[in-house]
Amino acid sequence: MTETVELPVSREHGLELLREMLRIRCFEDRCYRLYGETKIRGFLHLYNGEEAVAVGAMRSLRPTDAVVSTYREHGHAIVRGIPMPAVMAELFGKQTGCSRGRGGSMHLFDASRRFYGGNAIVAGGLPIAVGLALAQKLLRQNDITTCFFGDGAVAEGEFHESLNLASLWKLPVLFLCENNLYAMGTALDQAQAETDITTKARAYRMAAQPVDGMDVLAVETMVSRAVDEVRTGRGPILLEMRTYRFRAHSMFDPQLYRDKAEVAQWERKGPIITLTTRLKALGLMSEDDYERCEREANAEVDAAVQFAEASPWESVADLERFVYAGPVA
Repeated sequence: MTETVELPVSREHGLELLREMLRIRCFEDRCYRLYGETKIRGFLHLYNGEEAVAVGAMRSLRPTDAVVSTYREHGHAIVRGIPMPAVMAELFGKQTGCSRGRGGSMHLFDASRRFYGGNAIVAGGLPIAVGLALAQKLLRQNDITTCFFGDGAVAEGEFHESLNLASLWKLPVLFLCENNLYAMGTALDQAQAETDITTKARAYRMAAQPVDGMDVLAVETMVSRAVDEVRTGRGPILLEMRTYRFRAHSMFDPQLYRDKAEVAQWERKGPIITLTTRLKALGLMSEDDYERCEREANAEVDAAVQFAEASPWESVADLERFVYAGPVA
């Protein structure tokens, strides 16, 4: 069972959380349309339904902390502070993108914000996070590394190797598993003999806790506690965010592995609906507040799209820049 956390919440705090989740939702919904218009090409993995994890988690991190993400990272990048126009331009493949248009959807990167991907390989970010945390410990920095990954990564060897080293060396890394129940099209219980991911973490003598990943206040509280623990030097922690993605795994996914009724059931307890219902019940917001936040988010997305469309493609003369491999003899 996940831990239920009832928190006192102010109107200002609640609306700030709502705004951040709506920024992600509106951005992803627009990306869905732009992909259909072939403005965005290649692979595209949308974050609808999982917004509470990114928004709740990022609030506890310092600007000097490192963040490592997956190929479903638009929400993480936006909440981390990468400007939305730079993210959209990257999806368009434009030179003004945060990775100069060379990475696209799965490779968002911004060293100035300590955001180290966007990693297309399943579980590929886990050893990177361990390396960053090892550097932080050796340099005696009071920073931590937060590593987002999906439940599919748990089946990879890097997961076990990374958790083992992190625990063995007591590294300042917080592992955040976004368990949306499906690794691409394979249900968790069809691929894992042990479906409780926290149990796997405890096998490496690591503190681990499940969290309701559809409740942004629960995520914020549990991550805040975990960050404080990791920052004290007591070693790594894993939090299993039990969440759900509303859209397909990627834009190429026909979604034949789950019923529409299942998706609809999860949508009714989605993070935006859950928070909005709670705030209204407490008298902290109205429908007008919601509509205003949504308009503001859509206006920001509009500006990001205009920026991306007006941005230049990279010059052909620059195509060999940042390419370090020499010619094959």
